[in-house]
Amino acid sequence: MDDKVLEILERGIYGTPETKPDERRLFLSTIRERIFLALTKRQVIRKGMYNEVISLIRSKKGIRLYINGDIGYSFYANYVKEGSKHSVPFTVVAPEKPTPIGLVIATENQAVEEKKIFILDEFYEADMERSNKNSQT
Repeated sequence: MDDKVLEILERGIYGTPETKPDERRLFLSTIRERIFLALTKRQVIRKGMYNEVISLIRSKKGIRLYINGDIGYSFYANYVKEGSKHSVPFTVVAPEKPTPIGLVIATENQAVEEKKIFILDEFYEADMERSNKNSQT
């Protein structure tokens, strides 16, 4: 059978192969190269909003918020409201596996290659420490 026909049949049966599935599970369905900023769950839950998030929402075009569906709406509502003010869409993602990531600000399909995508504070440290312990068990 012709390779092209076989490829079409396999895609019909199994679906299109997904790129970087581990990154997509960690980063709420997107990949690292598209991310401007990622917050952990505790960072999203903490009272108030990070200035870095507000600045990105106000200044960047073509971005989307990806929100971890394991977090209650009341904890991320302020991010959705701020995004709505600036026509930034959001997607609530139901993670397949546990992830420490609570919110991601990224483009939908364009690489941005940000060097630093995390805010390194005590909430980040606590979530990453917990995540590392869980992955070792």
